[in-house]
Amino acid sequence: MGNCFTSSSRVDSSQGAADPSRGNVKTGLSFPSTRTTSTTPSTLTVPSYSGKSTGEFLPTPRTEGEILSSSNLKAFPFNELKSATRNFRPDSLLGEGGFGYVFKGWIDEETLTASKPGCGMVIAVKRLKPEGFQGHKEWLTEVQYLGQLHHPNLVKLYGYCAEGDNRLLVYEFMTKGSLENHLFRRGAQPLSWAIRIKVAVGAARGLSFLHDSENQVIYRDFKASNILLDVNFNAKLSDFGLAKAGPTGDRTHVSTQVVGTHGYAAPEYLATGRLSAKADVYSFGVVLLELLSGRRALDKTKIGVEQSLVDWAAPYLGDKRTLFRIMDTRLEGQYPKKGAYAVASLALQCLHNEAKLRPRMSEVLATLELLQDSKDAAKLTQMEQQRNASGHVPRLATTQGVGSQSPFQQRSPHMR
Repeated sequence: MGNCFTSSSRVDSSQGAADPSRGNVKTGLSFPSTRTTSTTPSTLTVPSYSGKSTGEFLPTPRTEGEILSSSNLKAFPFNELKSATRNFRPDSLLGEGGFGYVFKGWIDEETLTASKPGCGMVIAVKRLKPEGFQGHKEWLTEVQYLGQLHHPNLVKLYGYCAEGDNRLLVYEFMTKGSLENHLFRRGAQPLSWAIRIKVAVGAARGLSFLHDSENQVIYRDFKASNILLDVNFNAKLSDFGLAKAGPTGDRTHVSTQVVGTHGYAAPEYLATGRLSAKADVYSFGVVLLELLSGRRALDKTKIGVEQSLVDWAAPYLGDKRTLFRIMDTRLEGQYPKKGAYAVASLALQCLHNEAKLRPRMSEVLATLELLQDSKDAAKLTQMEQQRNASGHVPRLATTQGVGSQSPFQQRSPHMR
């Protein structure tokens, strides 16, 4: 009954021992003009530009009280959540991160009141650490967006607690955990090609919904750890703490503080602070590479160019004769060669150095939906070749594309 949340960008979603190769703590990181040598995904927050934000979510409440009252969520009493999680006992802990802790709990499916362990509906309760203004802001942003946005490919938020100094969020339980766990955790059962395409399609549907909504939402932190999977491997986007309203009118972007996860963030956003939905498309391209290769976006355990997945994979993506060199060995060759090349071609487009030449997420979704039927892979490959021949050949946006005079070479104390 009821599926549940197990991860956020600030939470280790392993539901067990943390992976030592994953840097999920807030630490310093420079933004180099050459290849990055950062550790695995690190949170980043760098000083904002002076440009005025040009887009706001409708309506944009000005106070916490207005946001909470305008949401369609249940306000849980703190004692109710203590009971549901067995007083936040250590054996109920699902994960821990910069935001706080995530605990497993149970509530009655109809009344949403606490029930005995094993009875009723499983939930995940994310409890904010008492210190930290940034965490509170993200908590409130998540209530604002998930309190109003509903889609099969967005994780469901049942409610929140704002009692005294306590700030908690109550989510559905996602049985299969995060995509990150399945791709990178030691001992995890490898995902089949069909499941990888299914996950990509579900995640693309979620992003397309956000981008094509009447009031556009830019997710801003798309990555493997924020893609959660239910018992049937249906993908849902989680953790909306960094979501941002898209541009309105004839504007092409919003100017805002640069936040996100290094390794997934689009280079033009890092370099200028100008944010558009195409930044999410870039991040989606990085995740497509992770699905193809089974390797992290950033991995300091590797040497040289291999630390950056985009830099390492770039030379092989456009040639079907060399693509096998980056494919996940755990697939044991069990994947359609034409289908893999079509995904690689799609990733190239998403990672284009020029944001305006990246496809829209609706176009990415249409391509992936065709790929679910392997018979369409050859047709897609031909379509991509024709598109590249008649238009612009994608220039990959690697970490080298930020420019030698990038203003982000200082170290930031706030990172993912």
